[in-house]
Amino acid sequence: MADGTGIGAGTGAGRGAGRGTDTGTGTEPAAVRPRSRRHPWAAWRRWRKARPFWGGLATVLAGAEISAIPLAPLKIMLHQGIAGIPSVLMGLVMILMGLSAWFAPQYRSLAGVVTVMIAAAALVMSNLGGFLFGTVLGVVGGGMVFAWQPVAPPAPAPVPAPESSPEPETETETGRVTPPGPHDAPPAHHPHLPPKETR
Repeated sequence: MADGTGIGAGTGAGRGAGRGTDTGTGTEPAAVRPRSRRHPWAAWRRWRKARPFWGGLATVLAGAEISAIPLAPLKIMLHQGIAGIPSVLMGLVMILMGLSAWFAPQYRSLAGVVTVMIAAAALVMSNLGGFLFGTVLGVVGGGMVFAWQPVAPPAPAPVPAPESSPEPETETETGRVTPPGPHDAPPAHHPHLPPKETR
């Protein structure tokens, strides 16, 4: 009976330990998952803030809209031109300027100026600039790309000045500790006075 009770207790303890171990390992992946989800989002935010993202997006949408109008049926278009080649070319150039604002933000000034010029030219050469939507969106996007400025890095924290070492203290006869004063300084030597005679 004693052996049976011991075996039963040992089996129960082993099962309890096994369950506790399984429960502990089951909760570990749940704590790791949020970190893996936050990391791509943080990288995306850093990439977006380091370039004129919204201006480039507006430029790309304007170029896509202007170059898509010549591909519509003839009843919708107002002016076809030479087989719609000017409209398609202007739209492709605007898309290229928007992508350059994303992947080469150092050329944002040139990309913004070219985008505004093409958007204004599309008003005459490409179906009223994509029915005014492409022109307005291109002017706004080009202006945002041109006006964007990179965020300045935070200024470093000021370094605290080193603390001055305290003056040495001297102990008097009464036991009071006082800092050294002018009376403790050695007597000054005056070279213009004659030395005192000693007998």
